[in-house]
Amino acid sequence: MTAAMISTMLFAGSAHADPPVSGTGEDGAWSIETLDGGYKITLRLAEPLPVRDAIPELAVDGTSLGPAVESPDGTTLTVTTTDPGVSGATSVDVAWNGEVPSEPAPTGRIAPEPAPSRPGKPGTPAPPVDPAAPGRYTVVHDEYDLGDTAITLAGLGGRQAEIRAKTYLPKEATGRLPLVVFQHGRHSACYNPVTRQTSNTTWPCPAGQQPILSFTGYDGPADVLASHGYAVVSVSANGVNAADNPFSEDRGALARGEVVMRHLDLLADATKGKGEAKIVELFKGRLDMDDVGLMGHSRGGEGVVKAALLNAGRPKPYGIKAVLPLAPTDFARATLPNIPMSVFLPYCDGDVSNQQGQHFYDDSLYAFEKDEAFRSSLMIMGTNHNFFNTEWTPGVAVAPASDDWSNRNDPVCGSTAAPGRLTPAEQYAVGTAYIAGFFRLVQGKEHALLPLFDGSGAVPESAGRAVVHTVAQAEFDKRVDVAPFTSPSSPFTVSGAATGVICAGMLDRSPQSGLPTCATRLTTSQAPSWTPATYAGNVTATPVLRFSWTDTSGEVSVPLPPGSRNVNGRDALTFRAALDENATGNVDLAVTVVDGRGRTGTVPVSGVSDALTPFPGTTSPLPKTWLRTVRIPTSSFGEVNLRDVREVRLTGASPTGGVYLGDLAFSDVRVGKSELDELPQVSLQSLTVPEGNGPGVATMTLTLSGRSKKPVTVNVQSIVTGVAPVITALAQQVVIPVGARSATFQVPIVGDTTPATTAQSYQVVASVPTNATIGNGFARLVVTDDDAL
Repeated sequence: MTAAMISTMLFAGSAHADPPVSGTGEDGAWSIETLDGGYKITLRLAEPLPVRDAIPELAVDGTSLGPAVESPDGTTLTVTTTDPGVSGATSVDVAWNGEVPSEPAPTGRIAPEPAPSRPGKPGTPAPPVDPAAPGRYTVVHDEYDLGDTAITLAGLGGRQAEIRAKTYLPKEATGRLPLVVFQHGRHSACYNPVTRQTSNTTWPCPAGQQPILSFTGYDGPADVLASHGYAVVSVSANGVNAADNPFSEDRGALARGEVVMRHLDLLADATKGKGEAKIVELFKGRLDMDDVGLMGHSRGGEGVVKAALLNAGRPKPYGIKAVLPLAPTDFARATLPNIPMSVFLPYCDGDVSNQQGQHFYDDSLYAFEKDEAFRSSLMIMGTNHNFFNTEWTPGVAVAPASDDWSNRNDPVCGSTAAPGRLTPAEQYAVGTAYIAGFFRLVQGKEHALLPLFDGSGAVPESAGRAVVHTVAQAEFDKRVDVAPFTSPSSPFTVSGAATGVICAGMLDRSPQSGLPTCATRLTTSQAPSWTPATYAGNVTATPVLRFSWTDTSGEVSVPLPPGSRNVNGRDALTFRAALDENATGNVDLAVTVVDGRGRTGTVPVSGVSDALTPFPGTTSPLPKTWLRTVRIPTSSFGEVNLRDVREVRLTGASPTGGVYLGDLAFSDVRVGKSELDELPQVSLQSLTVPEGNGPGVATMTLTLSGRSKKPVTVNVQSIVTGVAPVITALAQQVVIPVGARSATFQVPIVGDTTPATTAQSYQVVASVPTNATIGNGFARLVVTDDDAL
C-alpha cells in the first residue's frame, strides 16, 4: 500500500462549510481545512523540500504536530489533528526533530578557518596503535554497476533501485579477506551538472540529470582498512533515497537492508566464482563471508542494523561480526544484542539533531541477559551530520552539498570558526580514525585500540584536536551488574537530604511503564536517550535513577548480593551519569566502595570524569543531556578487599545537586563475539477487521521464529492518525511465555453506525524486544466499514 493511498484514507471526511484558514509563510502557502472530527493542515512548498535523513514535520505557530505525509513529488506536506487550537493559526512551517529551523543552511564552499585551541580536557594517552595509519598493502579502487533497476525492493512496495558499488582491495594480500560494507544515507539522488539543481523524486534520474555519487565519499576509512588487508565495498542507495519517504512503511530501513543483503549475496557468489563477470573478476576466491562488518551513515545506519537482523533470520546467515551506525536514524527502535556495535553521534548534527540513534545503544543494553558482545556509543564534539562523507561536503563534493547545521549565529556549532567546531578536514580525519579503528578492533582483533571505545577516553593522534566522549557496556560474563537502575525494584536505598526515583523518557511519553517522566524542561532534541521515536513515540525510553540532594548527607547505597561480591579482576567500577535538567552550579558526587570488614575507598567523580560538566550550548538543540561514562579503576579504592565488596555508595559531594544515573557495574570490557542468530525473531501480523457498531477490539498476533528459553517481551504501539480515527491509541508491553511461539494483544476499536466510503488503515509497530530480535516489526490494522451507505 502506498503512502498516497494511505493518505487518501486518513484524510477522508466531509468538509464543513467553514472556509479554510490560509496564509503564506517562508516555506510556502498553507491552509487549514475543517473536517468532521478535526483539521487537515496542508503546506504547499515554495521550493522543493531539502533532502534530509530526518522526517519532515509541520509546526503550527511554532509547535510541531509531528511527522507529515509527504506527497510523492515532495512539494506538499499534510498533517491531520483533532487539536482545536490550530483553527486560529497564524503560521505553518516545516519542522525537523520537533523544532522549526532558525535559518536555512547555505550551500557553496565553506571558507577555511584558523584552527582554534582544543576545547575540553584531553583523555587518556593515545593508544600505541593509530587506527588511521596506513597499512602495508597497496589499495586498488574499482567499481561494479549492474544498472539503475537491478533490484526490486519489497521495502519500497516493489519499486526498483540500483546495484552499484565502489570497491577497495589490498593488491598484495593473499587468502580470504575480511569484508566491510559501507552504506550512505539519505541525500539527493540526482543533479544537473550545468544548472546545479538537484532532485529526489524520480529514479532513475530524469533527462539532463545524473546520479550523485554519495557512495564514493568514504575513501578515507575505506583506504585505511584496505591497506590493512580488508576488502571494502561502498554501496549506492540512490534508488531508495528517491522513494523512501512516500512509498515505504518505515522510511526505507527495510529497503536499505535489502540492498546490503543483495550485495552480500552477489559477493558470496563471486568469491565462489559464480555470478556477474565483473564482480567475479574482482572477488573470486578473495572474501571471507564469515567475517563481515557493516557501516551505515544516517538512514544507512538504520539500514545496516536492519541488514544484520535480516541476515540473522536466514537459515544460513553470513558471519556479520560488527555493526557501526554513524549519525543514524532509529525510527522504530530495533535492538541489536549479541553483536559488537558502536554508535557515532555528532554533537553538531543539524539533520538528525535529536541524535535518536542513541536508542540503538540504550535499547540493546539489557535486551539479552547473556549478551556476548560489547557495545559503545561515541559523542564526537564539533562534528556535523554531513562532513563524514566528502560528497556531502561543500568545496569537496562534485555535486551540490551543504553544512547541515543551519543556525549560523550559534556560538558552539554555527560555523567552522566556532571554537568547538571542527573544520571539514578535521571532521573527516576523526571519522576515518574511528571508523577504521572500530573494524580493526573487532574484526582485526587489534586490542590496543580498545581504549578508543571502552570509555577510557583515549583519542588517537590522527584525530587531532577532536574531543570524543565514550560510553561502553562489557559483555555479560565480563561485568557484575550492581544496579542497572531500570526498575523501581532495583536494590537501592536513598537516605539523608535526598530524593531518588526511577524515571523513564520525557514529556510523559512512557505511559505504560508507570514511571514518572525524567525531563519536562528539555526539548526532544536535547535528550538523545529520551527523544520519542517516530514509530514508537510512547514506548518506554531508557529508565534511569533521578537522584537529587540538598546537602552532603544525601546518598544512594546499593548492596551487592551474595555471589556477586567478588569483583577482583574487573578493571573498573563504571556507571553513566548526566546533570539533572534542574541542576545548577558545580555538581559533584563521591563514590565509595565498602568491603565485608567495613573498609572503604572513596573517589570523587570530578577527579576521574567530566560526566557532570555541562555540555556546551544555550539554545535547543544544544546543550545535550547525554549520559557519559564514569570509569573508576578498581585500583583507586585502596585497601578495599575486592573479593568481598558489600556495598557501593553514591553521595552528594557538592552542597546541592541533581543527576541522572544508570548502569552501575564492575566491568572488564572486551570485544566479545557475534551470536545474533542464536536469538529468535519476533514478527507482527497484519489484520483486517470490521468496524462494528460499538466499542470493540482487534486481536493482533506476535509470532516467534523459534521457542525461547526466556520470556520474550515486546513493546507494541498503534499509531492513530486522521481526523476521525476508529481505533484508540495503544502503547503496551506484550510477553510471550517460555516455550510459546506466539502471543496476542488487543487494539481498542471505536465502532459506530455512520457509513463511510473507505476503510481506515493504521500502522502497528513492534519495538524494543528482550530475549529476541525484531523480524517484521511493521503491520497494518485495516478497519473496514460495515454500515450500509
